[in-house]
Amino acid sequence: MTQLKDKNVLITGGASGIGRQMAFLIAKEGGRIIIWDIDKEKMKEVEDKIKKAGGVAYSYYCDLSVRKNIYETAEIVKKKQGTVDVLINNAGIVSGKPFFELSDELIEKAFAVNTLAHFWTVKAFLPDMIKQNSGHIVTISSAGGLIGVNKLSDYCASKFAVFGFDESLRMEFKSRRLNIKTTVVCPYYINTGMFEGVKTRFPSILPIMDEKEASRKIVESIKKNKPRLFMPPIVYTVPLLRCLPVCVFDWVASFLGINKSMDEFKGK
Repeated sequence: MTQLKDKNVLITGGASGIGRQMAFLIAKEGGRIIIWDIDKEKMKEVEDKIKKAGGVAYSYYCDLSVRKNIYETAEIVKKKQGTVDVLINNAGIVSGKPFFELSDELIEKAFAVNTLAHFWTVKAFLPDMIKQNSGHIVTISSAGGLIGVNKLSDYCASKFAVFGFDESLRMEFKSRRLNIKTTVVCPYYINTGMFEGVKTRFPSILPIMDEKEASRKIVESIKKNKPRLFMPPIVYTVPLLRCLPVCVFDWVASFLGINKSMDEFKGK
């Protein structure tokens, strides 16, 4: 089990959505919460709520699309709070546009926040984890990191990338016999507002997930050192479906309504 009590737990994008909910849950477990976000007002609100409930929390403005800002903020955290024991790379952005409507800037921003920020945060905090031979790195990917979706080319590509990043880290840690755990999370749409307007054809098997329930499952998976969490359970079938001919794979995705799920997307 990964113990959260008295551990420094850093959550990127911790001011809202599942980042916010995870902060509250882990604080109740006795973890010391460190929030990184660009929304100063909301992250201060989360920090204050945790403190009022008797917990420990800190918040830092950090633009995760800027590598220098990540490294500078990481140094401040290490000087003030010490070693980060659990790193939850949760922050993400989505444009929800067809590929030919995506500007170069939007594509670069998606990869900067959804992918490259994971590399920079891990580079910043992993050396201390190696020194103490303990730690836990949590990668919030997506079901869109397992299957490509219409109008999500930049998002899916960035999430595919971090799924591979998590897997490679896990293999490296095992080969070096390091006691550092990894958990990758691949959820379907969650009702955080990030994907406002998305639809599901079969809510009984592909529900738009509740952010509190999704967050609870993620925290439980971290505590149990679960290397993968796919939500809902049908997402576990995606790798198996890839054994089918491409035309069949595509038909299943269309039948489930996945490629029409973004038709009424509004976002935040």
